[in-house]
Amino acid sequence: MAFSRRFPRDVKGSNYPVWEEVYLSDEEEEQIDKEQRDANLQLFRESIADARKLLAVESQGPVSERDVLRVAATLFDKRASHLVYWKEQRTKEKFDKAYQKQ
Repeated sequence: MAFSRRFPRDVKGSNYPVWEEVYLSDEEEEQIDKEQRDANLQLFRESIADARKLLAVESQGPVSERDVLRVAATLFDKRASHLVYWKEQRTKEKFDKAYQKQ
């Protein structure tokens, strides 16, 4: 099922906007999925490295990999951009291009 989003478009002479549905093609959606998957893998690797550094400085005893992964997951959640955000951005770009201020 293709990703879609609705945007209001002003209609001259009307007080009410017309809502336009904008869809991503399968190719556009797959491209965003791949870009974000790759970016998220890199971000998680960085989160693991940062968690190791943080726990090495902050802990007073040995640090388990489980603790590292728990902190890394928390860091990742805070840093990661959500896939839906990027899909919404792309649909907004398509909407703006199709319905530039008329």
